Formats: sequence, structure tokens, C-alpha cells
Amino acid sequence: MQKNQDFKPFVPADKVMPEFTATSIIIGVLLAVLFGGANAYLGLKVGMTVSASIPAAVISMGIIRVLLKRESILENNMVQTIGSAGESLAAGAIFTMPALFMWASDGTIDSVPSFLEIALIALCGGILGVLFMVPLRRALIVEEHGTLPYPEGSACAEVLMAGEEGGEKSKIVFAGLGIAALYKFIADGLKLFKSEVTWDISAYPGSGIGMDVLPALAGVGYICGRKIASYMLAGGVIAWFVIMPLIMLFGGDTIIFPATVTVNELVAEGGVSNLWGTFIRYIGAGAVAAGGIISLIKSGPLIVRTFAQAVKGFKKSDKTVTVERTNRDMSMKILLVGIVVVALIMWLVPAIPLNFFGGLIVIVFGFFFATVSSRMVGLIGSSNNPVSGMAIATMLISTILLKVTGNDGPGGMVAAIAIGSIICIVAAMAGDTSQDLKTGYLVGATPMKQQYGELLGALVSALAIGGILFLLNAAWEYGSTELPAAQATLMKMVTEGVMGGNLPWNLIFVGIAIAVVVEILGIPVLPFAVGLYLPIYLSVPIMVGALVRTFFEKRKKWSEEKRKTTVDNGVLYCSGMIAGEGLIGILLAVFAVIPLSNEKSLGDLINLTNYGIDLGNIGGLVFFAILLATIFVFATKKSKKDR
Repeated sequence: MQKNQDFKPFVPADKVMPEFTATSIIIGVLLAVLFGGANAYLGLKVGMTVSASIPAAVISMGIIRVLLKRESILENNMVQTIGSAGESLAAGAIFTMPALFMWASDGTIDSVPSFLEIALIALCGGILGVLFMVPLRRALIVEEHGTLPYPEGSACAEVLMAGEEGGEKSKIVFAGLGIAALYKFIADGLKLFKSEVTWDISAYPGSGIGMDVLPALAGVGYICGRKIASYMLAGGVIAWFVIMPLIMLFGGDTIIFPATVTVNELVAEGGVSNLWGTFIRYIGAGAVAAGGIISLIKSGPLIVRTFAQAVKGFKKSDKTVTVERTNRDMSMKILLVGIVVVALIMWLVPAIPLNFFGGLIVIVFGFFFATVSSRMVGLIGSSNNPVSGMAIATMLISTILLKVTGNDGPGGMVAAIAIGSIICIVAAMAGDTSQDLKTGYLVGATPMKQQYGELLGALVSALAIGGILFLLNAAWEYGSTELPAAQATLMKMVTEGVMGGNLPWNLIFVGIAIAVVVEILGIPVLPFAVGLYLPIYLSVPIMVGALVRTFFEKRKKWSEEKRKTTVDNGVLYCSGMIAGEGLIGILLAVFAVIPLSNEKSLGDLINLTNYGIDLGNIGGLVFFAILLATIFVFATKKSKKDR
């Protein structure tokens, strides 16, 4: 990578091109809502989200270049800047805020949070994440250009600079979106076949196997690759083929807290899935918490260095006056005024359940974790950024501080979740902003315009996420098998444990011990812990998707270039599949809450099983095999210039 002194961007600083235009704003806003909604659904179901920058850039090139016949790489960059903000804000919000809905459901608090409360919490986090990162741009993006690679940001810049293929590549994304949308509607709308194919293994009591035959899961596996998928599956195997059979073997006729009936009665009522819901979730939660904290501890020296540099960045930024278009940031005055205004809103607006002390915690921890996140994604990429670890650490510390200062009970628990939500969104948005600014630095964008684009994306996404969270909860409820909401359940348990101490701590400590053993073995803890927490039905199709990618990567008869092109096409197609399933998932949630006569919903009306039509488990496996075949077709499809 070139050193920053010698670096020349793709578009020179003295060249002016269309950038922050009505076209880029409209397309960017639409993609922010699209990928924000899709990632919200995916994260609540699977516990993982995927980057939206490259799919947004490819879709943008398809629309702007091919349909509108416009030629501006900076417009395309602005679209992905605004569009990816939706995915990051959604990722931060779904890791925490569903806890409020779960408390309302079990009677801990009186009512679900209002739309205004969710939107304002999300907006405060989104704005602070951008504003805290801006003063770091010069230090992290410019001065360390040869040191910090920013993997996703650099990859997105490469896609934009190779934009002559944009129109053709965008067709692959749209194909994935359309096919997955149709598949999801047939599977979970019409319910022509079972989307969850499962078997309890009677010969090995307590164990079970199966998979959710859905596009997003195969897509996540393909994008993450074999290593991450195998760690997740290993966690699932430990839970479903070791721990659960042991519970059956030694505790069959015993009542084990938090259950209220014997283990045998639990399994007789709802199959081995009841063992997962009653015991494994707590073990998995302990492992996820330990994994997040371990990743944070391992990053300790990096955190200290980053924080020191961030303070220097703040001091430098108001002394440096630049006139070059490619070095123009938002002014320091606007940044400080914006931070103060957000702080006052958090303190004084009744819809946000924070007092002055809570607002102070947000500002201090927010700045700290924004600086950490911005640098860490530069080194290890957004996918490996331990946002959940930062959120857990914040939740633990803020909950303890709130309890010590007398802010306990339901009010203190809600305040702790609000603090954790804002911090989680701050960390996710700061990481996304730094990746986008890296892309802009490489292609020659105007940083100030990108920063305003990030703020616009945060505003739109905050409004959208409020409605989406309400809709999904109304349709299926968080904590259900349809929407496990892994991280939010963990945050809920952490808060309850500190405030009330009424948790099955033995199970949680088992999870922590497993995480420590996994770390000693040198295996990445977080993906293993997520696999331990989630039902194995989710880990298996993720592994299947990863094996499809491995097949492409290991094809010896293909040239290196063909392997890379095929894998990249597959990533675009699978990104489209994830977006397509997320969109239909939200549409089906709408159907589930539209009432008809006889206490039935529109979702019940289109359900074919009500009319005796159901292809069962075999039908699900056949359709999933056809879906996997489409990945082969579109990944290996030749471009026009190769034909």
C-alpha cells in the first residue's frame, strides 16, 4: 500500500464531479432502509449481520450507470455511504433494544417502548458515532494510510474503481434478491414446505439435528466462509450432541432450575428443543459474554494506543485548516455543538429514559468505544469488530454504577439498556463511518459530504428501525424460535443478573468455562459461542453455504482469476439473497398483524397448510438443494467480456 505522502486518489482533488446529489441521496436512503431492515431481521434470527457497502455500491452502479446513464464514481460512493449506515445502525440497535420488548412481555415493565423512544435512542447513537469519528479521520485514514488497511473500505473502493462492470454485477445482486424473496414467500408465507427441517434422535436421547432451509442462512455461510461457519457448527455440536444428552442422562427425573418440571417432562412436552430453550441459552449466553470480554481484553494495548491518538486527533483537528476538496471535514464547531445538543437531548427529552448521570456515561463511554472501533476495523475489519464485547462491558459497568447510585429496579434496568443501545450503535456507526471514509479517501471523495451522508443515513435508519422493531415483535415476539434475538437476550440477562441476582448462574458459569477452554485451544471464541447459543438448525445451513464457497475456492482446474471471480460473484448473489429474505420476512410480519375475520390474519389466509397442502421435510430439502444450485449458476456465470 502506498504511503500517504505519495498517494493520489482515483479522482484528483482539483476535479469536481457530481457527488451529494438528489439521485445519490434518494437511492442511498432507499438502500439504507432496505439493508437496515434486512439486517435487523437477519441479526435477530441468526445473531449476525453482514456488510452492506459492496452490495450497495454494486446496486448503485447498476442504477446510476446503466439505467440513468450517469458517469460519477463519487455519486456511487455517496450511495454506499448512506446505504451502509442503515446496516450499521440496525446492527447496533438489534443487539440491545429487543430486551425492552421482552421485559414488557414478561411484566417486568408496564409497556413496550414507544416508537419515539426507540427512534431517538437509535438517532442519538447514530449521530454520536459519526461525530466522534470525524476528528479521527486525518490520523487514522490519512496519516496511517500505509498502516491501517481497512479491509471492507478498500474492497469497496476496488469495486467502485472497476465500475465498468457495475451494471452486469448489479444483475447478480438483484437475481439473488428476487430468487430469495420468492423462495422465502413460498416457504414461510405460503408454507408449501417446512422451512425448519428437524429430527430428534431417539437412539441418542437429548440430541437432535436439522436445519432451517432458508436463503439468508446459506448466504451468511457463503459470505463468512468455512472457518467461521465451522466454529459456529462446533458450538452447536457441543450443545446438541454433548451437553443436552448429558442433561438427559444425569437429570432425567430431576427438576433443574430454571425449569419448573423434570427434564423428561420438558422433552415430552416440546422435544429436545425445550432443553435448548430452558438450559442451553444460559450456557450460550455465558460463553458469548466471556467471548466478548476476552476479545476486549486481548485488544487492550490497541485500545490504549487508540484512545491516546484520539485525544491528540481532537486537539489537532481545530488547528488544521485545509482547502483541498479531498481533505475537507466538518468544522470542529459543528462537531462540538452537535455532541452537546445530543447530550442535552438524552438528558432532557422525557422519551429517552436517561438522567444527567446516564447521559454522562454515554458521552464518556461513547467517545472511548468510538475511537476503539474506528481503529480496530482498520486492522481487523468490521466483521471482526467486537461490538458485542464493548456493549457487554458497558452494560456491566453502567448497570453497576446505576445500582450503586440508587437507580435500580425496572427504571434502572431500562436506563441500562438505553445506555447499552446508544453505545452499541455508536461503536457500530463509528466503524462503518471509518470504512466509508477510507473508501472515499481512495476514490477521491469529499469527506465533509460523506460525513453529512452518514448523518442522513443515520436519521432515516433510526426512523425505520423503530417501525421494524415494533412490527417484528408484534408478528413473532423476541426470544421466540422465529426470532431468538441472541445478543439482546444476553444484554437482558446481564442487566437482570446485576440488578436482581435471579439468574441460573451455574449454567452461565458453565458457558464461561467453555469459552475459556476454547480460548486456551486457540479457537476464536465469539463464533463458537454464538453457535453454542443458537439452535443447531441455524448453524447447519450456514455450514452448507460455506461448503459451497469452499468448493469454488478449491477447484484446481480453474485459474486463480476464475476462482476469485466466481467467489466474488457468489458473495454478491448471497448478499442479494440475504436482502431478499429480510424484505419478505418484514412483509410476512406485516401479513401476520393484519387482522381478518374469525381472529385470523392475512398470514393465516395464505397459509397452504390450512388447506391440507404441505410437502413436509423432504420438500424443504429438495427446495433448499435447488436454491444452492442457483448459487452455482450465478456465481459461475460468465461476464459479457469473457463470452
